[in-house]
Amino acid sequence: MPELRLHAGRHYAIQFHYALPDDAWCVELSEAVPAPTARAEIPHAAAHLPGAAFLVAVIPDEDPVLEPTVHIHSRDEHVIPYEIMRWFMEHVAEQVERCRIAFEQGEPDAVE
Repeated sequence: MPELRLHAGRHYAIQFHYALPDDAWCVELSEAVPAPTARAEIPHAAAHLPGAAFLVAVIPDEDPVLEPTVHIHSRDEHVIPYEIMRWFMEHVAEQVERCRIAFEQGEPDAVE
């Protein structure tokens, strides 16, 4: 489930997914987009959904020697407010910590 945040009139989303080819968790930051109008009839449906990710943190969980990295995916320039970047990096840091703890406990599949 994505986490959404409103900042200075713009909506942002963070979502997590596991990338099997990389044996890594990904934390994605995107600008959230309005949900389709058909979803308006669904009780408790989110008004915004994640858009195309422009920052992706890749956090390996199978090999503790591999460092987490942040990838920039964008054709256009994106201005990311400091508070949004900080929010994103807090999520990345938490995921790195979870992966490292799980690896030390011998449970790399037990994160997130």
